[in-house]
Amino acid sequence: MDQHTKNAAIAGKEHWARKGDVKLFLWEKPAVKSAGENGTVLFVHGSSMASQPTFDLKVPGRPDSSVMDWFAQRGFNTWCVDMEGYGRSEKSRDLYFDIANGADDLAAASDYITKTTGAKKFLIYGISSGALRAAMFAERHPERVSRLALDAFVWTGKGSPTLEERARKLDHWKANKRRPIDRAFVHSIFNRDHAGCAEEKVIEAFADAILALDDSVPTGTYLDMCARLPVVDPAKITAATLIMRGQFDGIAGMDDLLDFFNRLPNPDKQFAVMAGISHASFQQINYQTVYHILHSFFTQPEPVYRG
Repeated sequence: MDQHTKNAAIAGKEHWARKGDVKLFLWEKPAVKSAGENGTVLFVHGSSMASQPTFDLKVPGRPDSSVMDWFAQRGFNTWCVDMEGYGRSEKSRDLYFDIANGADDLAAASDYITKTTGAKKFLIYGISSGALRAAMFAERHPERVSRLALDAFVWTGKGSPTLEERARKLDHWKANKRRPIDRAFVHSIFNRDHAGCAEEKVIEAFADAILALDDSVPTGTYLDMCARLPVVDPAKITAATLIMRGQFDGIAGMDDLLDFFNRLPNPDKQFAVMAGISHASFQQINYQTVYHILHSFFTQPEPVYRG
């Protein structure tokens, strides 16, 4: 792949899937054909922003800022979906839009992608509450998941200072189905654990992209993560799984993740600690480390001998 092709932006295409009567927005960036065919990636966003700001962010002077472009340039068909209640997907239902509802969204999105492209198995990446949605989807639909990457994941919530702080407003989350977000809130994502892990220009571009789509987001994932964990069972996740944990992440308690990891039944599993990273991995200064770890896992050959 020449340097021009490697750095070229990929033309995206919008799609609309149906979950019953609910319309879900999907965004596709197809593989660069000269790079081969490495599978279909479905990216799953977190609690406080829609999918395109997270996975297709453009920042002047920051090479390969869009993870969708980066993977498409390497032969992956890339997709993301706005969960119901977020971004361009429907927001009309009077719901909290919890993690289980997000897993339903992934079922509808994956069904649409299969019907549209023929892809039957997916490389799934989820971050924060998106990792919980992805894990629940993998638990419910193991036949659709070839490899599962869980970033900034939480299982029981043990050892999570961010969730401990957030739980103090539990009554507020219960009383309000949506919560307002603004530029100061986006900055707090990067300052609450370890300031300095992301460039100011990236945080500002991220905030611009998030706030162009939403001025409020659902509270359902906050409720689940503060009061209802665990919502997934590692023993029921049979896909090859990668756990990704930023060094400074206040959501993902290390002991909690290791306990989850030890209970995963598939021996094809990995645990990666990412140095110098807090939360929102793709927006960090060390984002290339995240790309490398994820690409290595998604391109790993399947075991020939399993004993």
